[in-house]
Amino acid sequence: MHAYSDLSHDMVMDAIESLGLLCDARVMALNSYENRVFQVGIEDSEPLIAKFYRPNRWTDDSILEEHAFLAALKAEDIPVIAPLSINDKTLFHFGGFRFALFPRRGGHAPELSNDDDLELIGRWMARLHNIGQTEAFSHRPVIRGSDDIREAAEAVLRSGHLPDDYHEAYQSIIRDICAHTDQVSVSDYSSIRLHGDMHTGNLLLRDEDLYLVDFDDCNQGPAMQDIWMLLSGSREEHRQQIMVIAEGYSMFRRFPAEELPLIDTLCTRRIVRHAAWLSQRWEDPAFPVAFPWFASHRYWSEHLLALREQLSALQEEPLTLPVF
Repeated sequence: MHAYSDLSHDMVMDAIESLGLLCDARVMALNSYENRVFQVGIEDSEPLIAKFYRPNRWTDDSILEEHAFLAALKAEDIPVIAPLSINDKTLFHFGGFRFALFPRRGGHAPELSNDDDLELIGRWMARLHNIGQTEAFSHRPVIRGSDDIREAAEAVLRSGHLPDDYHEAYQSIIRDICAHTDQVSVSDYSSIRLHGDMHTGNLLLRDEDLYLVDFDDCNQGPAMQDIWMLLSGSREEHRQQIMVIAEGYSMFRRFPAEELPLIDTLCTRRIVRHAAWLSQRWEDPAFPVAFPWFASHRYWSEHLLALREQLSALQEEPLTLPVF
């Protein structure tokens, strides 16, 4: 029995109707793996988005902190999609599941190769971070750098998915990586509330409007965690992209150039944690369908290659901004 084995479309409708809404029987599953997300038709109204949280992942307090952060951002006109409040509640329980409802918003991912889009994201991110620094999370994760890398690597090794003949090489590369990431401590930098997973899939452009969506991984850490995920291409391209982001960001907040040395540590952390995530979720039937290549030797061979490339990046001089 996996976490969502009992979550049928009928249960989804029953959960929503328990709040006094009337479904029109149109339920469409949306692309989501960690949680289950549905577009649900509502009689005589616009469809809503229903997000059913993965059981045993977050506490009620941590989910409500996500909702409170979204409410604070929305109150300051930051373009986020906050959960609907019904009878002064945003988190609901039904049939052993916790869920929230959101208004539907359409759009497409921005073009990160487009400087105008990148500068626009930089401006909104700075405003998000201004709100993020006003207080700290109490129940959300804190980014820890090397400790997160070691913890994720241990989860991979325990999972049994890493082929036996790769164990020694994997443990060796993780030790070498952590020897470098230990030299740049994330805890030495300012910590604020973050989106935490600011990739293009969590950004929606519609006409001239940009929406920052899916705060499921919001956490506490350095501002650079949100910034580096907008980078792509070569190191020189990263430098140019950072300059464009910084131009927009600096309109509302000082750009944290001192955090640039964290980029390769944060990138490595994400790569290791992604493999651990797949290892831990493999019993969920949605994962073998979505990631069929994960169970192959080829995946782990390419994963080790990616880690070696990250080790090389950690040995290079960090990105810097030009001084004018």
